[in-house]
Amino acid sequence: MKRFKIIIVGLCLISVNLIPFVNVYGQGTSNLPQLGKSPIEEIIAAMTLEEKAALVVGTGLKMGEKESNMGFQIPNQPIPGSLADQTKVYVSGAVGRTLEIPRLGITTIEMVDGPAGPSFGSQTTAYPIATNLSSTWDVDLVYEIGRCMGNEVSEYGLDLLLAPGMNIHRNPLGGRNFEYYSEDPLLSGKIGAAMVNGIQSQGVGTSVKHFVANNQETNRIAVDAVISERALREIYLKGFEIAVKESDPWTLMASYNSVNGATATESFDLLTTIARNDWGYEGIIMSDWDTGKDPVEQLKAGLNLIMPGPYQDTVIIQAVKSGKLSEEVLDKNIAWILKNTMRSPKFKGYEYSGKPDLENNAEIARKAGAEGMVLLKNENKALPIKDKNQKIALFGNGSYVTNVGGSGSGFVMHAGPTINIIDGLINGGQSIEETSKQVYTDYIKENTPKQNMMRAIRGYIKRAVEMPVNEDLAKEISEKADIAVITIRRNSGETADRKIEDDINLTETERNNIENITNAFHALGKKVVVVLNIGGVIETASWKSIPDAILIAWQPGQEAGDAVADVITGNINPSGKLPMSFPVKYEDVSSAKNFPGTPAEKPEQVVYEEGIYVGYRYFNSFNVETSYPFGYGLSYTGFSYSNLKLSSKTFKNQIEASIQITNTGDVAGKEVVQLYITAPEKKLDKPSEELKGFAKTKLLQSGESQTISFKIDAEKLASFYSDKSSWIADEGEYTVKIGASCEDIKLSQKFNLKDDILIEKVSKALAPKVAIDEMTK
Repeated sequence: MKRFKIIIVGLCLISVNLIPFVNVYGQGTSNLPQLGKSPIEEIIAAMTLEEKAALVVGTGLKMGEKESNMGFQIPNQPIPGSLADQTKVYVSGAVGRTLEIPRLGITTIEMVDGPAGPSFGSQTTAYPIATNLSSTWDVDLVYEIGRCMGNEVSEYGLDLLLAPGMNIHRNPLGGRNFEYYSEDPLLSGKIGAAMVNGIQSQGVGTSVKHFVANNQETNRIAVDAVISERALREIYLKGFEIAVKESDPWTLMASYNSVNGATATESFDLLTTIARNDWGYEGIIMSDWDTGKDPVEQLKAGLNLIMPGPYQDTVIIQAVKSGKLSEEVLDKNIAWILKNTMRSPKFKGYEYSGKPDLENNAEIARKAGAEGMVLLKNENKALPIKDKNQKIALFGNGSYVTNVGGSGSGFVMHAGPTINIIDGLINGGQSIEETSKQVYTDYIKENTPKQNMMRAIRGYIKRAVEMPVNEDLAKEISEKADIAVITIRRNSGETADRKIEDDINLTETERNNIENITNAFHALGKKVVVVLNIGGVIETASWKSIPDAILIAWQPGQEAGDAVADVITGNINPSGKLPMSFPVKYEDVSSAKNFPGTPAEKPEQVVYEEGIYVGYRYFNSFNVETSYPFGYGLSYTGFSYSNLKLSSKTFKNQIEASIQITNTGDVAGKEVVQLYITAPEKKLDKPSEELKGFAKTKLLQSGESQTISFKIDAEKLASFYSDKSSWIADEGEYTVKIGASCEDIKLSQKFNLKDDILIEKVSKALAPKVAIDEMTK
């Protein structure tokens, strides 16, 4: 990637108090340099110190007239008459913007939440959550979802979408896991890059976040994540690195937490040494909202834009005048902002329509929601339900009020109408049993708590507690219906992590309901399906033997009900695979003993003692049983794997692996093919296998085959040596494993690497300041 060189001319260093630039260049704009027409260094030289300081902080939460009249105080408001206050609100509801300086041709960049679709004052589409999208393992489909999101950002006159989230699912209790893609950095990075490329294909920007190790919400602002250099490079930074190098996101958002003693927004090692120097990143590095303690240290570290502002500008001005902050450092940060401002629709004068293609976008959202659903169990062909004359008894509050997404900044405030599961089944022509429908409709109406409007608009919606179904009611309904569908619903979001009891684990009511309903229906020879309307892991091992089928629907966006119906009725053959492991019990997770850190009530430090052994890397390497493994997912058809070939048995520059996939069943379907590699352990402790490639077949008809090929380069063989700050592929024997999950390996072959290969030497950065008793095999 060609590096953007920032040149600061001597004029930048002349005190603004000595030479007022407005007088030098004249009062009008005719004699002033203009962004896009003049060199960036001339634009910077023409700026006053006040303008410079205001440009590197946002203009505050100026939401527009509509939001100002909602009856509650909006924080971070600019001082009336200040530079921030003078920046125009072009789109009401944008959550942040940069300073506008019309006299120099500097336009504003207006930003909008969030990961599941633009969230502001106009109607947009609520797309499937990130975990749902990553479960598709389909980069082309995710690109298409990104394109749809970008269409809405662009046509509503916005510039930048604060998405995607790229953090690792380190622990199932992470409150924002639903916003992130996977426990695996390769899957996360590839899916994230596809999303960025899709969004930015529409001429608008993205913000890859939260950089880095924002893997918990508990005391996220103050907690220090203590992580080894190897675990950082191989697990937590790797997905970001893939996205940066394969998609060129316009911005990179630094997280709230600290990493190895340094607040992320004030970490020179993270923002400059790694992102700029090692990766060659050329976009804007910005903060999460109200992050960090010292704006001067943030700018010195390489944080270009402090959001949302606007109050830090006075501190910056004083720091420059006192000599605490070099104006050259300030100018370098401004240069990154200006360079990327020129990419924005506002700068280019894009005439937006105000009419994105919401109908088409909803259709794509529905397709993606269904493609990412994961069939965990399907005994006796309980699914699909093809006979429209069969009466379906719908149990579970989530069947009637379905969760489409999580809460916080990942919630889409003004999405299109939610299609609940009952609506989708009715839309598909299915017959719903009336007693169950009436009982639940009445119960939910009577037991839904009143909402706090301010919290509800961010998705913190209060729901009625789950309705108990006793044996008598279950028996009555079983006599009237042909099949039962039970929905288990979960939600989580920003500011709080999940809990083990009544969240990861089922509630007592949910357990009793599954048993009572299944017993009643099985007594009459009828089947029971459980639909999991969830954002992340729940415990399944203790009850999965009870129902006939289990389908993870995730939180599939506003088209949830239609997407669920598509899969349940067989219009779409499920092809999703788990992007994270489902443990037998929470305590089996490698980070369970140290999450969320110490002290537990308000942790100041969390030590990542599990090191690289996150998710399946741990379960497989230490032979810990899972309920459902990473990469797992069933289909209504079957697939055979055959004819695995390696282009060579000796590695030189690259090896190609190819395998034939055949649909052996009766219906068309897609298969996710996963390539894992086991590396030699002569010098370094390594996982038993690591995902190094994946591909999704086309829709294969019954009996149809497709050959899938993977290119294995030296980079895929490398591990990170902290003592050498180097990625090295070790000499020795490697095993290529191709399968349907990390535990279901179909075929394998070996090849040899004769000598070590130094792939890349990087900077020594982010070394932990305390000893870590790190897990090894």
